[in-house]
Amino acid sequence: MIQNNLNKDLERKIDLYLNGRLSEEEIDNLWVELIQDGYYLDYMKSVANLKSIIEEKRESQTPGVAKQIRKYAGYVTAAAVVIFVGVLGVMNYSTTNTDPISPIDEIGLDIVRSGGGVSVNVSNEVIKKAVQLAADGSTQEAKDLLTTELDTEEDPALIAEFSITLGSIQYNLGEYEEAASNFKIATEQEGISESTLEKGYWLLANSYFQLDQLDEAKTAFQSTYDLDRDYSRIAKSYINALNSMDD
Repeated sequence: MIQNNLNKDLERKIDLYLNGRLSEEEIDNLWVELIQDGYYLDYMKSVANLKSIIEEKRESQTPGVAKQIRKYAGYVTAAAVVIFVGVLGVMNYSTTNTDPISPIDEIGLDIVRSGGGVSVNVSNEVIKKAVQLAADGSTQEAKDLLTTELDTEEDPALIAEFSITLGSIQYNLGEYEEAASNFKIATEQEGISESTLEKGYWLLANSYFQLDQLDEAKTAFQSTYDLDRDYSRIAKSYINALNSMDD
């Protein structure tokens, strides 16, 4: 992509964030800017990846106590990047979307694009194959694969992951009713991780929002908020916005 709208101030904020030098309010404001700018969303991910590589090289070259200190600092930075990129992955707004209470336009599928093509950042082979198929344009084949796996899978954690992946592909195709159905299946699984449950509720809320089922959307956003994890702050802003529409 050719950048034709340089924003040095936004680049500086991204750098400050990655170095742990922004307040919570400043981080919230940065999110608002990035979710509406596709170029700088990609820029953020690229800088985060580069920073991680540099930290790894420094760690391998730094002996003794200093190495341990740098290693700890690297963990802190990595955790921040994972949370930030994880949130932005599902908050991938188009650059023309400026409405702060619009449902998300598209759901990220853990795809990394480079000069060598597309790679998938997941470990499960079924999900990896399905995401790869979707990235290559074979969306029906991807959906069929996940549907077949769901018909026989008994592990709640895998059922939730397969359902979220299937629902995400459907959401990106505008099949919001089908997507909502699969996200709801994910949230109904017992014993799954809170991070998976939270993601299921967040995506379910956005699916309902797309369908103009605002009461159901608000309930799902509230469930997201109640988990008090990565999507909590943004879910609260949606709840407040939806509540204001009732006034």
